[in-house]
Amino acid sequence: MDIKRIPLINREISWLYFNDRVLQEAADPTVPLIDRIRFLSIFSSNLDEFYRVRVATLSRLTNLNEKAKQVFGYNPKKVLSQIRNIVVKQERKFNNLYENIIIKQLAEEKIFILNDKQLNVTRGAFVKNYFRENILATLVPVMLNDNEPLPELRDRGIYFFVKLTKNKKIKLALIEIPDNVSRFIVLPQTNDLKFIILVDDIIRYCLDDIFFIFDHDNIEAYSIQLTRDAELDLDKEVSDKFIESLSRSLLKRKKGRPMRLLYDSEMSMDMLAYLVTKMGVNSESLIPGNRYHNFKDFIAFPNVGSADLEYPKYDFLPVEGLSFAKSLMAQIEKKDFLISTPYQSFDYIIHFLREAAIDPKVKEISVTLYRLAKNSRVVHALINAAKNGKKVNCLVELKARFDEQANITWSRRLAEEGVNVIYGVSGYKVHSKIILVSRLEKRKIVNYACLSTGNFNEKTASLYADHSLLTADKRITDDLVDIFKAVTKNTVPKGLKNLVVSPIDSRPAYFRMIDNEIKNAKAKKPAYIILKMNSLADEQIIARLYQASNAGVKIQLIIRGMCCLVGGMKGYSENIEVISIVDKYLEHARISIFCNGGKELLYLTSADLLTRNLDHRVEVGFPIYDEAIHKEVRDMVNIQLQDNTKAREINSLNNNKYVKTKQKIPYRAQIDIYNYLKYKY
Repeated sequence: MDIKRIPLINREISWLYFNDRVLQEAADPTVPLIDRIRFLSIFSSNLDEFYRVRVATLSRLTNLNEKAKQVFGYNPKKVLSQIRNIVVKQERKFNNLYENIIIKQLAEEKIFILNDKQLNVTRGAFVKNYFRENILATLVPVMLNDNEPLPELRDRGIYFFVKLTKNKKIKLALIEIPDNVSRFIVLPQTNDLKFIILVDDIIRYCLDDIFFIFDHDNIEAYSIQLTRDAELDLDKEVSDKFIESLSRSLLKRKKGRPMRLLYDSEMSMDMLAYLVTKMGVNSESLIPGNRYHNFKDFIAFPNVGSADLEYPKYDFLPVEGLSFAKSLMAQIEKKDFLISTPYQSFDYIIHFLREAAIDPKVKEISVTLYRLAKNSRVVHALINAAKNGKKVNCLVELKARFDEQANITWSRRLAEEGVNVIYGVSGYKVHSKIILVSRLEKRKIVNYACLSTGNFNEKTASLYADHSLLTADKRITDDLVDIFKAVTKNTVPKGLKNLVVSPIDSRPAYFRMIDNEIKNAKAKKPAYIILKMNSLADEQIIARLYQASNAGVKIQLIIRGMCCLVGGMKGYSENIEVISIVDKYLEHARISIFCNGGKELLYLTSADLLTRNLDHRVEVGFPIYDEAIHKEVRDMVNIQLQDNTKAREINSLNNNKYVKTKQKIPYRAQIDIYNYLKYKY
């Protein structure tokens, strides 16, 4: 099959339609109201990152437009134009949803978001006092001059572009909205009515207090937000020099090229023209928005109403047979255990590390870290292990996008505490999530391991649906020993027997397993493939799946985000069904299932099927050998495949149509999985 001619959805366009599914959740009246606001926040935050990274990359490619078209198969300028058209429509949908639906439904709950024009005398006095005590000292307006360049705007900062008018004479100014004060201020309650005001509107209400020295008849203020190129140009050498280079690049990121200027659509054309001229942004970068920007802050929107305005918080479920009251390693020695967060607690992994840190028989701990929580208990356990005399090897991936500065800080802290810190592998990101604990038992080293589809991050573990395996199976731990030997020597692992590791093994392994299904289908034997992941974009893998479909292999895909494969297309993918589940938790687990002639293979992995994950990262995929755990994962995948509440079809129309089945019973995977784990024992 000619890869250059296979049907593909452009990855950027596909990603935008994933973000539209997030917007669908905000629009869904069955979603609790406060959580609908949070989905608006997630949509906005996602879009910020998209512009900082993907649009930035496309913008760079426009300088090589024809060459880029030959290499990548698409015209970057054309894609940028498509992106703008889609984003403008989504922003309109977003604004309408917030202003005409969410605000009204909050009012029905006796919750009112007031703006600067809606304050009575009492609340106005409260706001003035709050402004003078908490905000005024943080504001430093910059008066603009036609003959001077515009000051550098901070990436994703919110600014007011202010216009003061007196007898047709105009003065212009910029005010940066502080991000070190709460975005939401709860006002005094009146007659069981709750009032919230944004710090933006407090500043609008008090503009006269800021510009009192300028005589003016009229004053206007409009929000603007600039999103900059956040891609880093780095020296790839892994050394102290690399850390210095990365630190310098992070400073440059704050002054990257403008990618998107989001502006209040109520702003006059002369003010917008002034900004465009001064900033040198092009038309594709202009996105009309509403009164409020940096909507990502709304993830912390306060619930001042009843508890049912949010999704209920479920208690963590126990992992059968795994007790905190006993040694975890003693229990893991006897059998494997699976932890499925957020249904089950990430504390099992913390407890595993804490036990290793204090157990006198533990001699060495090795771990890879990609993204960490702000006050990481994982790091604290590793530091305590080093203080207790254990040899602790910690590979910290410094190139974890947008976590680079945090990882530099953590790596220095670990090194100061005696941990052997490894700064990645030259030329590759280490994206695997693995822990190896070596324990001396009867004069022999016995290894215990934790392998995961998600980061060792207790904060995201409460929001991301992932699976982690605790095991002492030598087939797995022996391979992990070889992986850590390789990465500590700044090389990629090779020659492993059981684990599937990028960049050496993953692509050949997937080709081999897909080809085996093709062979069995042609021989009229049972043949199927089930893949679950965040993103699918690698063209060679997609071409192989098309071949499998044409051979009669039944393929079911659960792709949360970007999917470049086109399902249900005649001559290519008639046997491929693709769904996406977007719900309360972020579906983050990566699972691969192959029929294998009836001896089903099931792998969990840290890798999506993207070219970068297969060829340019160190990723670890691990087989599930334990039959009970195999069945448990398979059951959860089956539950997801029958979802008819939060699952959407992914097809060539990009219409995010909800999956409808003939079954009248509603199935909602995340609730059904919780109940499955709760009642299965």
